[in-house]
Amino acid sequence: MISRLFNSIWHHIRYIPLLSALSISRGRAFDRRSRAFGALVGFVVRYFPIARSRVDRELCQVYPDMPRAEQLALCRDMGRNMGRTLFEILHCAEFQTLHSRNTVSGPGLEALEEAHAAGKGAIIVSGHFGQWEAIRSTLKARGMETGAVYRPQINRHYERRLFAGIEAGGKPILATGKIGTRALVRHIREGGFIAILLDEKYADGVRMPFLGHPALTSLVAAQLALKYDLPMIPAFGTRTGDGTQFDVEFDAAIPPSDSLTMTQDFNDNLSARIHANPDQWYWMLRRWKEA
Repeated sequence: MISRLFNSIWHHIRYIPLLSALSISRGRAFDRRSRAFGALVGFVVRYFPIARSRVDRELCQVYPDMPRAEQLALCRDMGRNMGRTLFEILHCAEFQTLHSRNTVSGPGLEALEEAHAAGKGAIIVSGHFGQWEAIRSTLKARGMETGAVYRPQINRHYERRLFAGIEAGGKPILATGKIGTRALVRHIREGGFIAILLDEKYADGVRMPFLGHPALTSLVAAQLALKYDLPMIPAFGTRTGDGTQFDVEFDAAIPPSDSLTMTQDFNDNLSARIHANPDQWYWMLRRWKEA
């Protein structure tokens, strides 16, 4: 009883900073609120030791020779982009109304339209890069609502708010785990689209090169694509200009071969994009942390 009460109080306390930051910005235009929230998160990541150390650890893994001044600037810029991305997800219904200002390209979009017309499912793979919700926003606007796989949050207040935001981007929203996997299989077999972020560490995954270092990686997306003969389409929403527009690219479907080769193909694709725009990847995933 005492433990549950303590956890409830602690969840409230940890949620207060986010709630306060979102509440202060109410009444302003969407882009102004997004920039303000991004600036706040950028300040936290740049100057708060706990947040900065998490980013430093990942950056030193990939860029060991990066000058300290450049590293700190990247911490700040990544934090700004991360803050804007989080704000847009938490206000996803409003964010979706702005899809018309994005640039959309790539052969993968035609492949998805063909699959949809044929009543066939599809798997869209991406990572914590740019704004991944811009991908689902683009598809939903074209009549191809796309569900998503997500990792539930421990804090129940943050979980409720985040889930509502993700759900506004498209249904169904499926939690990681056995129950979510069963629902995922039903969805794609019935002709549904699903988006999966493949750059998180999966304890049951396989160690594969990512940004030049072995990282535990899930093979589930490729395995499902092969088993049910579905297109596996890499897609990315790169933040451009002043940060209010996105270049949404749907790459050609990864050629079917085996799950290791297909997943490595995606890892190499995302790695190249991160090297080109390192401030747009979420460097706090503890991608190479052993425990």
